[in-house]
Amino acid sequence: MSTAAALFVAVVVVLASPLLASSQQQTPAMMTSPPPPPSPAATNNSRLESAYVALQALKRAITDDPKNLTHSWCGPDVCNYFGVYCAAAPDDACARTVAGVDLNHGDLAGTLPEEIGLLADLAVFHLNSNRFSGSLPNSLGNLHRLHEIDVSNNHLSGSFPSQLLCLPDLKYVDLRFNNLCGEVPEAIFEKKIDALFINNNNFDFKLPASFTNSTASVIVLANLPRLGGCLPSSIGDMAGTLNELILLNSGISSCIPPEIGKLDKLKVLDLSFNSLAGELPGEIGHMTALEQLNVAYNGLAGEIPESICELPHLKNFTYSHNFFCGEPHRCLEVPRVDDSQNCIAGRPDQRSAEECIGFLHRPPVRCDAHGCIAPPSPPPPVHYAPPPPLRIGSGMQVD
Repeated sequence: MSTAAALFVAVVVVLASPLLASSQQQTPAMMTSPPPPPSPAATNNSRLESAYVALQALKRAITDDPKNLTHSWCGPDVCNYFGVYCAAAPDDACARTVAGVDLNHGDLAGTLPEEIGLLADLAVFHLNSNRFSGSLPNSLGNLHRLHEIDVSNNHLSGSFPSQLLCLPDLKYVDLRFNNLCGEVPEAIFEKKIDALFINNNNFDFKLPASFTNSTASVIVLANLPRLGGCLPSSIGDMAGTLNELILLNSGISSCIPPEIGKLDKLKVLDLSFNSLAGELPGEIGHMTALEQLNVAYNGLAGEIPESICELPHLKNFTYSHNFFCGEPHRCLEVPRVDDSQNCIAGRPDQRSAEECIGFLHRPPVRCDAHGCIAPPSPPPPVHYAPPPPLRIGSGMQVD
């Protein structure tokens, strides 16, 4: 991103930073004072004229506006529209352009029209916590200056918006809490983004090998029960940037690779409600920035490594509903710890003896080179000794 473009995005984020927090205190429908006199007709450049077409199309596509947020969306002066932010264009300091649209928490219902693609200089597009339905328009691929898109907590459907993959400046992608389905393209993990939230959708795909190529600092793939796949040993390659990894309830069937210990910048790791097996690797004790670790509701066993409980910043360690058989006393000194429903002698609220004994009689877990749980080894072949030779009479032998 060029210096001018970076400055453009910074200005937009600063302008839009209050979001709707202040507007919720005094939305257009809630104002009791008389409206101000109409401003003189704006002199629009071609960018603002295109923005006018796009925003009017969006207004027409809104079928319910209970807070009357688009009441001011009349006339050509789009920079005075509620939730619309203008700034100097990054390639022409003398030209104003629409740089941000923020209608978060508006409870708006409707669809998103293709005319959105006319907002060619848009850097921030925030529509979270509304009731928009339908698919995301293909014309999003025209928003080459887009830096942030947040359409979370809506009723959007259709496939993953692959048109986002061609946007060079995109850094923040938030699609969570919608009804999106189908495959998630592997290329999203190759893209140089900073945050990816796609949780609570209906995506159906396997965690790809390219997952560990991501440079994002925050990745949330939670509550995607059709995700599946394994935690690859290459997960350590994400050490340079990853701060939060949330994979809870994502159908992961895997061992936890020891290479995870290379993630020394990771603060939050949530692998709960999956099908993890094997032991908790002691290498997690090398993750010196870790503050929250949750591996509850899996099939992990063995002893809790003391090195994990000695991590200097660990505040919350949850390993309940597994089959651990021992924990160092140091673990009970973590500020918030939950060791319930395991097989730890002398601790309250543990599994029954029958459950624990039954688990011990299961075949040992093996993981292959990719971190996936391998099928049990076949039993060794049974070799039967040949029968003794048959003897007939006292002096005869039949071979």
